[in-house]
Amino acid sequence: MSILQLVTTFALLLLPITCSTSRLLMKDTTHHQIPSKGFKITLKHVDSNGNFSKFELLQRGIKRGNQRLHRLTALASPNEDVHSPVHAGNGEFLMNLAIGTPPTTYSAILDTGSDLIWTQCKPCTDCFKQPTPIFDPQKSSTFSKVPCSSDLCSALPISMCDDSCQYVYSYGDYSSTQGLLATETFVFDQVSLPKLGFGCGNENQGGGFSQGAGIVGLGRGSLSLVSQIGSPKFSYCLTSIDDSQASSLLVGTLANINDNNTSSNQHSIKTTPLLKNPSQPSFYYLSLEGITVGDTLLDIPKSAFALKSDGTGGLIIDSGTTITYLENSVFKLVKNAFKSQMKLKVDDDQSDSTGLDLCFNMPSNVSNEIEVPKLIFHFKGADLDLPGNNYMIADSSVGLICLAMGGSSGMSILGNVQQQNMLVLHDLEKETLSFMPAQCDQV
Repeated sequence: MSILQLVTTFALLLLPITCSTSRLLMKDTTHHQIPSKGFKITLKHVDSNGNFSKFELLQRGIKRGNQRLHRLTALASPNEDVHSPVHAGNGEFLMNLAIGTPPTTYSAILDTGSDLIWTQCKPCTDCFKQPTPIFDPQKSSTFSKVPCSSDLCSALPISMCDDSCQYVYSYGDYSSTQGLLATETFVFDQVSLPKLGFGCGNENQGGGFSQGAGIVGLGRGSLSLVSQIGSPKFSYCLTSIDDSQASSLLVGTLANINDNNTSSNQHSIKTTPLLKNPSQPSFYYLSLEGITVGDTLLDIPKSAFALKSDGTGGLIIDSGTTITYLENSVFKLVKNAFKSQMKLKVDDDQSDSTGLDLCFNMPSNVSNEIEVPKLIFHFKGADLDLPGNNYMIADSSVGLICLAMGGSSGMSILGNVQQQNMLVLHDLEKETLSFMPAQCDQV
């Protein structure tokens, strides 16, 4: 029996009886030729190799997400004393790829909030420990330095010139990568992409990079993977945070949302425009017009999610942030609505231990279903009606069920917990974002 058949303003959160934690349901650059059907990249959560419960996974993600939120907020703040451009950095999902000839395999962090592709390179002046051997460009026959006159060098926010183009790419917590801008052959899912521009980092400082050996930027700028290969489309489908099955990134025509094996039909595809922020051109901004909790459309002023002329405010969709963060005044309204509509006692003592602002005590006699208010995000032209497990996280071992959202001062972010088991398509040609329910372990 579906949620809609049970009740129109409530969703059911399903708790497996045999587990202690619930499972969730539902400029001009050279373009590189990719296969006519595009290609698929397997994604792995950064904590997938750890023996963590769902709550522990969420807490670890929230800790990283809070750092990322601080970075993103700093980027958009005109009052921050920032002497050089900074970028989002880090993320929650890893991809395997290979670089060079002969190829060297490594894992990199997927980041939809930045553009540059980079990895650590020998000789290393200052490098963090990584799980795979550091790439040695002297052993690759296809490595080539990028001249200062190139379009790739011009696309860098900061570049220096010696005998070739050198870069500095900084992140909001004072992490950075510095080195040579070069081209090299990359292999994604057995698809070889020659002469792809990347940062060959000899000095890489700061925390958050050690899960992989670099970053693959999927932002909207000309240095990103999708921009360099000239692909107007990419999509991802993220499995549950506690699912052992891998997630997927689809690039090119393979990303078409109606060509994939999903559990839904064409009527469930929702499409909303992508907005641009000249101050932060890499980010994917959406127009959020309202929020419904249960049967209540919240009284949110239009200015709450407006993208302001100074580049602040607005809402971005981001694969690298775990939970959703809403502007503080809006989050207060959402929080109060859940307090009034949930039929469970609020546990005010657990916010510090869980990292979440709103938790409820689970009844001791709970079976495998808990009724929670429905949550709908009203984007321009598209309503995102979330499954209960995409915003309420339950753990019967600690007797808590918590709202997987938080507040922020300024920018709002739609996080990856809210996107799980959805196919999310970024169409850079049409400047739209589409989403539909999907069983992501089958995509």
